[in-house]
Amino acid sequence: MLKRLAALTTLISCTQFAHAITLPTTSGSITIDANLDDAPWKQATQVELTIETRPGENTPAPVATTAWLIADDDTLYVAFHAKDPNPSEIRANLSDRDRAWGDDLVGIKLDTWNQGRLAYQFFINPLGVQEDSIENELTGQESDAWDGIWHSAGRLTGDGYIVEIALPLRLFNFDDSLQVQTWGVELVRFWPRDKTYRLSNTQLDRNVACTLCQMSELTGLSEAKTSRQLQITPSLTLRQSEERSSESSPWVSSDDLDFGGDLRWNLTPDTLLNLTLNPDFSQVEADAGQLDVNTTFALFFPEKRPFYLDNADQFETYSNLVHTRNLAEPEYGAKLTGARGDHSFGLLQTRDEKTNFLLPGNLSSDIASLGLASDNLALRYRYNHSDSLSLGAIATGREADDYHNYTYGLDGRFDFNSQTYVEWLLVGSDTQYPEDLADQTDGEQATRTRQLEQNGTHFLGELKHETRNWDAYAIYRYTDEEFRADLGFIESVDSAKTILGGGYNWYPSDSFFTKVRLNGDVDETKNNDGERLEREAEFRFGAEGGYQSYLALWGVTRERRGRRERPEDLVLDGNAPMFDETFGGLNIEFKPLSNLELEFHPLYGDDIDFANNQPATRTQLSSYLKWQPLSHIVLEVDHLWRELKVDGGTLFTANLTDLRLNWQFSVRSFLRLSTIFRDIDRDPSLYESHEVDPTTRALSTELLYAYKVNPQTVFYAGYADGRFNDGFDNGLEQLERSVFAKFSYAWLL
Repeated sequence: MLKRLAALTTLISCTQFAHAITLPTTSGSITIDANLDDAPWKQATQVELTIETRPGENTPAPVATTAWLIADDDTLYVAFHAKDPNPSEIRANLSDRDRAWGDDLVGIKLDTWNQGRLAYQFFINPLGVQEDSIENELTGQESDAWDGIWHSAGRLTGDGYIVEIALPLRLFNFDDSLQVQTWGVELVRFWPRDKTYRLSNTQLDRNVACTLCQMSELTGLSEAKTSRQLQITPSLTLRQSEERSSESSPWVSSDDLDFGGDLRWNLTPDTLLNLTLNPDFSQVEADAGQLDVNTTFALFFPEKRPFYLDNADQFETYSNLVHTRNLAEPEYGAKLTGARGDHSFGLLQTRDEKTNFLLPGNLSSDIASLGLASDNLALRYRYNHSDSLSLGAIATGREADDYHNYTYGLDGRFDFNSQTYVEWLLVGSDTQYPEDLADQTDGEQATRTRQLEQNGTHFLGELKHETRNWDAYAIYRYTDEEFRADLGFIESVDSAKTILGGGYNWYPSDSFFTKVRLNGDVDETKNNDGERLEREAEFRFGAEGGYQSYLALWGVTRERRGRRERPEDLVLDGNAPMFDETFGGLNIEFKPLSNLELEFHPLYGDDIDFANNQPATRTQLSSYLKWQPLSHIVLEVDHLWRELKVDGGTLFTANLTDLRLNWQFSVRSFLRLSTIFRDIDRDPSLYESHEVDPTTRALSTELLYAYKVNPQTVFYAGYADGRFNDGFDNGLEQLERSVFAKFSYAWLL
């Protein structure tokens, strides 16, 4: 029942916390309207959420919550009645899917293989807004990128709120050869007031490193069968774009009309096939703004596209070997994923018309684009040998004319007991670069790509011990100079890093603060020749408390290399100077009002001016505001201000503002204005090695209307434009503009 609990005493103590829930079945119909007046609810199993697991430690829940569970032949139904002594304080806002965190929420977590490895999560706010995700115990990550098609309704009442949920069994992979299903289950309520209280039907032992292994058991669904359902989603995208080189130049327009389609088919109870043809993989919503100034490594952008997100957790490893954002212009794609018992697998194949990949180094990285079509493949397999041992294998490949990159590796995790585990990853690579690639790059990347054939290895190992009050870990990461993972995002090569760290937790009672943590680590990084790249020590003192606050004081002292004076020479000593840095900052996050969230992150201390390879002083303030003046309107403003000073004056002052204003008409439709403004002022006289523009300004704006019946049946329409300055004044010229529309419809056959 509980996983990875090798120590007998811990197994006994945790088993008493998990309760079995019997799931009855019904032939009656249930309408999802948040009324609970359908007859089958009278036959449902009733479960009380009586335990506060956070911030309290398995203490009595401060408010009453009742859940009901029942199923028919193809659907699991769940209902909640969340009572509240002060219903006027309930936080319920209309918002887009997966954007309701911070509201009152109720939900269910399901581990359909009852292995303590993966769990589906479904949460709903009092107005029926859906949140779904997949929690991965092995990686410690929760991905809300996964979107299932399910149904929910919510309604405020005089004593709280009621929610109904219908979860079609086609959402899940499970072993339908069993006469009776036994799933891991946890029923959860988030009650945000002075603190965010997490309420549950199951106790959680903080001395056990895993959480999914402590879920209760849900038994029932007699002779349930997984769906063989076929989902076909055709799409139509229209876009008219105009560009010009200056305000005095004429507009050059282009019109695009694209038909595409996706297919999602459960070939067997545990095997899913995804196909896409001529997909529209354009970004419907703008990426969050990032500031690319005084940086030497490429920026990372997360994946948002549905085809790649479906079952993406199957391809995860401890290092990022499959980063599908690299696949810029796919012509078609196929993905086969599945799991049965202790085995899971994934296969991804895509034809990419552009072929972008990362050129890594140990002091910098950059993005290369071949402009050639490539065939791309990823293979993943995992075997859960036992509750304590998991083994995996992965292989990736990219091919285009005289270019290829292949990786092949093994990974695993072994749990010595419920508190201590080790995980590892060993990968090899085989790469051939085109002859002219080095001529298209510069700096460290040009030097590293002149050798056309390269073969390398990458290793990562982590040993971690985690208990209620303290934790310790040791990490070793090695990447030799010829290792490449072009389908992934590993930006540092020719390096070996060792990290030793740990922390201690306090849980004060009857105090403003509910958790206080002191932690830190030391690390050292060297290149493959033993030359030091970096040595660092850092600490953090943080506390969680009232007003849903998080406060932290942190500091870092380190030695770090600047850029190479001779880029063609990869040695460090006598070529890349070492700088001493000491800096620190504060993290301040809190909700002074139920509809207002604020964050402030000031930073001050030493830095490196990479343009001139000299010491500098950085002053930075990152701030965030989220304000919901009405339940259907939300304003988010994310602002970053950074100033870098050197001997002689201020090298640059940079501002980045990301503003999102959202008007949610209903659970299904919204209108969103997104604006990203970048503003960098430089002093050209302080740049010794090259010329720079005194000003760099860019303003991108997008107005988007969306109507979503479900995550795949959607309609988008919008307008976007880009405005830029000429580098010498404050004016902004409109040089890009476009209108677009996209429609897709999911047929469930």
